[in-house]
This record gives sequence, C-alpha cells and structure tokens, in this order.
Amino acid sequence: MKQLPAKAVRITPDDGQWFFGYYDIPAFDSTGSRHLAMRVNFWDRLPEKDDIAELYVIDLKTGEKEKFAETTAWCFQQGCFLQWLPNSEDTVIWNTRKNNACGYACVIKNLKTGKERTIDRPIANVSPTGKHALSINFDRMFDFRPGYGYAGRTDDWKNDNHPSNDGIYLIDLETGNFRLILSLQTLWDLTGGFFGGKDQKIMINHINFNTDGTRFAFLLRNFSNSGWKSAIITANTDGSDVFVLSDYAYASHYYWVSPSVIAFHSSGLELGDMGNQLYELTDQTHTGKAVDPSFFLFDGHISYSPNREYLLYDSYPKADGCRELYLYDAVTRRGGLLGRFRCASYPTIDIRCDLHPVWSPTGKMISIDSVYEGFRGMYTFDVTDAMHALRSEE
Repeated sequence: MKQLPAKAVRITPDDGQWFFGYYDIPAFDSTGSRHLAMRVNFWDRLPEKDDIAELYVIDLKTGEKEKFAETTAWCFQQGCFLQWLPNSEDTVIWNTRKNNACGYACVIKNLKTGKERTIDRPIANVSPTGKHALSINFDRMFDFRPGYGYAGRTDDWKNDNHPSNDGIYLIDLETGNFRLILSLQTLWDLTGGFFGGKDQKIMINHINFNTDGTRFAFLLRNFSNSGWKSAIITANTDGSDVFVLSDYAYASHYYWVSPSVIAFHSSGLELGDMGNQLYELTDQTHTGKAVDPSFFLFDGHISYSPNREYLLYDSYPKADGCRELYLYDAVTRRGGLLGRFRCASYPTIDIRCDLHPVWSPTGKMISIDSVYEGFRGMYTFDVTDAMHALRSEE
C-alpha cells in the first residue's frame, strides 16, 4: 500500500494518560484551532465509579491547555461524550454523575463566560443542529460492554429483557426537557420475531443522528454468551417512522454520509451475498452498494471528510502488533497509509486504545488517540499533502 506524506504531532504532554474518545464525536472546534481532551492517571484497568477524568481544551497554535471541569462518568472508548455543542460558539457538553433518577446528567458550559447548566439525562449523541440529544441507559450498557458504559450502578431493569419504560430518550437541549421516545419493549415487538419465540435481553448501542438531525440510527443488540447479533434501526427525531434497515446479523461501525445514506460495515444481507463489507446503505430502503471491496478489507472506524470526498479508516492490531491508519479518496478510488502505530497489551479488551481518527471541520487536519510512545496520547496530522498525493497519483 502506498505510504502517504503525513506526520503525527503529539498535542498532549507525557504527564498522564490523555485521550479524546470516539471517532464520530466533534473533537475540534468550528475553526479547527482548538481540541478537546481528557486526562486520567491510569490505563491498565477499567474505570471505577469514583475515578476522575479531567477535561481540557487545547489551543493547537500555542499548545496552551486549559482545564475546565472534572467528571466520574466516563469510559476509555467513548470518554464522557465530551464535545463541542453545534451552533453554540465556545460551548461544550459532557456527561457527569448526579444523584437523580438515572444517576447521570449532562453539563453544558460556555468556556468563554464560564456559564453552565445541567440537564438530568446523559447524552449519547447530539444533533448537528445543536437542538436535541439522544440518551440511553449507560448502566445497561456497562453490563453489556464495560468499555462503553459507566461503572458503579446497577441497571434498574437488569432482570427485564425488554422493559417498556426504558430505551431511547430525546433531550431538548434548549429547554432541558426529555422524554422516552422508543422503548425496548416497542423495539422487541418490532424485531423479536427473528429469534423464533426465544426471549432475548436487548439493548441500544451506537446511536447517531443523520447529517441534518431529521433521523437517527442505532444498533439493537441482544445479550448473548455466544456472541451478539445486531439489527440496524432508523427513526425520525421524535421516534416515529421506525425502519429496520437490516435485520439481526453482523453490523459494526458506521457513519452518516448524508441525510439518507449511511456507511456501514455490516453483513449487507439485503443487498446480496457479498458478505461483511463496508457498504453505503440508503435509509428507509433495502438498497445500497459496497464502497470498495478491494480496499476496505476489514472492519474499521469509518468517517467521511466534511466535503465527503475522502474517507478515514483504521485497523485493529495487525500480526506485528501495529494499528494502521488510512486515507481513501472517494473521487479517484485510491487509498494509502497515513501511519502505523504500535499497540499495547491489556488485561481486558475494554480498555484498549483504538486510533479513532477524527476529522476537523476544515477537512485539512485529523486527530487520533494512540499508545505507540508507551502511554496514551493525542496526535494530529495535517492531511493536505496526503490528499494531494492521492489526487496526483498516476
């Protein structure tokens, strides 16, 4: 594979374990000049309920780092969902713990004025409009995948396979009001027939609004000792017009390309017999296409550049223990290697450090998390030359 011109620049010091989190969460501000970060004091075990994560904003021009908060509601994979609030200058949002009905809340803070407010539900995704957020049960998530939930609490519906009073909540970020819009019981009634009468415990995983905030997608997964199956479900922002985009099978990482098209590494059962591939699926239909089977050979964290002309992708550890980072040109259908990064050995997979590459809004810079220097750190790349190399290749 072609090596692209790119250089990793560490933006965090070596005084702790620094990371951001998931590949589909806004890490850069709207100008691409500031980056959010989390700092913790360990990386060799799962977080416990009282472990503190410090929250920072980093000026990418000066390197200045400003701590603005702490939280104990976090995990290594997705952090505390710390992110910039769309259409709200200098404003960030993240999850915290609170002594309320669900045990968690989200905090909205203006970093310039210091003004903040709290809403009594944690966020799992924020609409690109900045008006709404989706919320799920992080205690149920912890029981299913500790690397994605928060430790220290028992799920109120632990012994209920598909409760009617838990599921997906819609938060109005302007008023602070929230309500249950899709219950797990409703979702079981819609999809449970797949299991032929055998009852299953189900949960919500990986939920994301589309690019204009009119619909959202999520994975509906069943608890299973022999490996879970995932159904891909989409719905309107208010929970109406629910559509089973793909029935229970294999489905992993995804990214909305447009309001109606979603890239998904999945089984593609509705599209034929190509098997597990990176597909572009058209919402509310059972149509789509494979992106490029010759290049996307395995599951990875997929994201599209702001202009949708380039794709970021990464790998899980190769045979030599390195993760790889790729850039793909959707126009020329050529891709190349941005870098290879040594991994670490972990006592449990849920504390691993994936690269989780994130685009800046300008489309000229990306960032990753990595442990290749022997600790968790955050790195940026200017990908301008790499883009030119893919376009100019003969």
